[in-house]
Amino acid sequence: MSGRKRAAAIIVRDGRVLMVHERSRRDGGREWWTLPGGGIDPGETPEDAVRREVLEEVGLVVKEARYLQDVPYPSGMTSVFACTVGDGEPELGPHLGGPEPIGLAWVPLPDVEPGAGGLVPIPPMIIAMRLE
Repeated sequence: MSGRKRAAAIIVRDGRVLMVHERSRRDGGREWWTLPGGGIDPGETPEDAVRREVLEEVGLVVKEARYLQDVPYPSGMTSVFACTVGDGEPELGPHLGGPEPIGLAWVPLPDVEPGAGGLVPIPPMIIAMRLE
């Protein structure tokens, strides 16, 4: 796991969470789905990073970012935020220097009762608070 701290956004609309489809520029083109987010730059707060990363990756402006918790991600420890964004549809940004963004999808949240603390698991390796 990388030592660089990261930030990720849980953006929910109509019972669906926004996910980004990425492809590795190394590792034989391996693909995965993840929350919008990325590395925290030196001197940047996790909240500032999640606002910047959401704008860069999916073109949405974060209106409110509420910290949920830190979780281990394959790419490093990640501060996860529940984010409210402005109107508009997400669009992939270029995301230079990291994995190649290849798609976006609104993925339905699991239709389960929240567990302790109102938490609902969203695979892979993400814990999200059901916001609706």
